[in-house]
Amino acid sequence: MRQAWRVADVRAAEKTLMAQLPPGTLMQRAAAGLARRCALLLDDAGGVYGSRVLLLVGSGDNGGDTLYAGAALARRGAQVRALLMTPERVHLAGLSALRAAGGFTSSELPARSDLVLDGIVGIGASGGLRAQAAAVVRGLGTLRGRTGERPLLVAVDVPSGVAVDTGDVPGDAFTADVTVTFGCLKPAHVLGPAAVRCGHVELVDIGLGPLLVTDPAVRVPETADVAEWWPRPGVTSDKYTRGVVGLATGSAGYPGAALLSSAGALAGPTGMVRYAGSAHAEVVRAHPSVVAASRVAEAGRVQAWVCGSGLGTGDEARTELRSVLATSLPVLLDADAITMLVGGAHAEDLRRDAPLVLTPHDGEFKRLAAEAPGADRAGAAARLAAWTNAVVLLKGDRTIVATPGGEIWANPTGSPALATAGSGDVLAGLLGSLLAAGVAPVRAAVAAAYVHGLAGRRAAQDGPVTAPDVASALRPVLAELLG
Repeated sequence: MRQAWRVADVRAAEKTLMAQLPPGTLMQRAAAGLARRCALLLDDAGGVYGSRVLLLVGSGDNGGDTLYAGAALARRGAQVRALLMTPERVHLAGLSALRAAGGFTSSELPARSDLVLDGIVGIGASGGLRAQAAAVVRGLGTLRGRTGERPLLVAVDVPSGVAVDTGDVPGDAFTADVTVTFGCLKPAHVLGPAAVRCGHVELVDIGLGPLLVTDPAVRVPETADVAEWWPRPGVTSDKYTRGVVGLATGSAGYPGAALLSSAGALAGPTGMVRYAGSAHAEVVRAHPSVVAASRVAEAGRVQAWVCGSGLGTGDEARTELRSVLATSLPVLLDADAITMLVGGAHAEDLRRDAPLVLTPHDGEFKRLAAEAPGADRAGAAARLAAWTNAVVLLKGDRTIVATPGGEIWANPTGSPALATAGSGDVLAGLLGSLLAAGVAPVRAAVAAAYVHGLAGRRAAQDGPVTAPDVASALRPVLAELLG
């Protein structure tokens, strides 16, 4: 698992560490790590010696890190030029080090550069880039490297212009090939459109880890986490002990939702899938192993319910939703079930003792919360989770999973390929299967989103993707993940 901390927590840890070290030590550690990574990038592109490096230098410590790193590169034979955004507020010691190493300052963009270091603003800034800096960043598109290619773009700590704590990009911002960050990850590295601006993120250890005493703002799962959480049958397992998931999905008008949620559930770890709904004939025809009934009340014993995908919002659908919520089992509500909560159910109807998972996309989130997720998607998901006492999986490019207690996870495997009708139905079935197998709701949501994202990526390798393609890709993805 990777973890990211908010700016205030990073600042507090930095303050504690700086009090234990000689002045300037922390900046020198950061600059050394930054220079080392830039040198490796330049080595891959023809070497440090004789390369041309452009520093975009703002005020404060971020600018200081950049200047000291530029000085280190200049000592290795690079031609280093610093473009000062605010000359009157430049880090003087860093500027002196650069000049002593043979670097120089400039008032305009050069014609050629092999590497650009973005040190305009650091983690303490807010809002998009100011007009002058935005113009400079736009002008980088005209630069070319030693063989005519565009320069390598490296952000110092975070790309300038992103909202560090939320992952939003509120205006003009730098877009990096590589971001070199110090001490720990920040939310912008793993959340929202800012994460895309970061490119590949490299973490430089400056000794901050032991001093980060607060809980992380965001957790990011890795393959090993999901593989550890995923249930595997034992030698004495049978189809019942592995778990039975019930699906109250689809309808005569939308049988595809029933088929897709069934496909997702069958790829999961449970031993049996029971379907309850008016698309039962289509489900059994496509998936003979599914045990089907026409109503929830007739479905038989299950360990968790998935309700809502393609169910409709009429009286029959409301009856099925109420039947599911009345159980003492874990329940996942998706799509039409979320819409029906807004259309008549009260908030206290969701305050159940048994686990509840909600899987809205942005439109469904807005209907349920009476406001769009907005710029702070993680915060919005956490607020909805607390209000509904549910685990909330907010779908999107960086799908968010939030718990009522404020724990937030960001899924790193999302793919544009999943922006296709029915993809969410597959996810709902897969997640429900994990719930029925006894996986805790937050882990089930995180693991399902992770595997679903990998399936989308795999399906996209063969061209345009449909939801059945995503469902078909689940099994080979899981075979690789579980070894």
